[in-house]
Amino acid sequence: MRGIILAGGSATRLQPLTGALSKQQLPVYDKPMIYYPLSVLMLAGIQDILIISSHQHVETFQVMLGDGSRLGIHLDYAVQDEPRGVADAFLVGDKHIGNDRVALILGDNVFHGPGFSTVLKHSLQRLDGCELFGYPSKSPDRYGVAEIDEQGNLLSLEEKPSRPRSNLAVTGLYFYDNDVVELAKDLKPSTRNELEITDINLSYLEQGRARLTQLGRGFAWLDMGTHDSLLQAGQYVQLLEQRQGVRIACVEEIALRMGFIDADTCYRLGEELSASSYGGYLMEVASGLGATLTG
Repeated sequence: MRGIILAGGSATRLQPLTGALSKQQLPVYDKPMIYYPLSVLMLAGIQDILIISSHQHVETFQVMLGDGSRLGIHLDYAVQDEPRGVADAFLVGDKHIGNDRVALILGDNVFHGPGFSTVLKHSLQRLDGCELFGYPSKSPDRYGVAEIDEQGNLLSLEEKPSRPRSNLAVTGLYFYDNDVVELAKDLKPSTRNELEITDINLSYLEQGRARLTQLGRGFAWLDMGTHDSLLQAGQYVQLLEQRQGVRIACVEEIALRMGFIDADTCYRLGEELSASSYGGYLMEVASGLGATLTG
């Protein structure tokens, strides 16, 4: 399965923070924002990932993350010359997807919860069309909204409805079979001149091939589109990391635990960052999993 992180857009709601930086390059407590969606795809076992960004920011991502080999994955990059909606990612990433299935995640989303990797793998195993992830929200009208029956079957989807039929927001994580590319090519732009992801999801729903996994109690989903939500996400990460002694979205540790790299490689990555507590944490994790200490 291929992965795509959509890290484009103008992020006008976060100005002036985003005057020179991409939103996804901003810090969320102790790591760049893009580490959080990247970690989700890695937890799903995906190692071939495309990062889509704007002309002015894509090179910075390349400097930040490289080709992914240090994490045992492969990263490619593509340019979205102007914001054209979430579903445009499938047109920009057409060659990257090829004949494979694809997972798309928005670059400003944080997901965290117990057994999340198992949840993701289960969703991939049952994928037959489209797999969405729903989360209860106090402001569902800001998102796509899903309606389900008592058995959890998906009944309807609406994009930012004024009168939501439920409080179940569709998050920025989506799994699709290969049909999504052709569906995206056939989409007509919305009144905002964007290719809406909800229109693709509705096509799958009409075919009876759309399912929804509910991320309920014990899970957190944060959308970092405003100054307040960015600060809240950082505070959430800070609190959990300090209380639990583990790092959220630590891509090096995830690479180690997923078997993408070995303990010695993880330890060396920690040494490169040894001036920070983040680097020290990596060395501790790697030592506990059998790294050969080199210093």
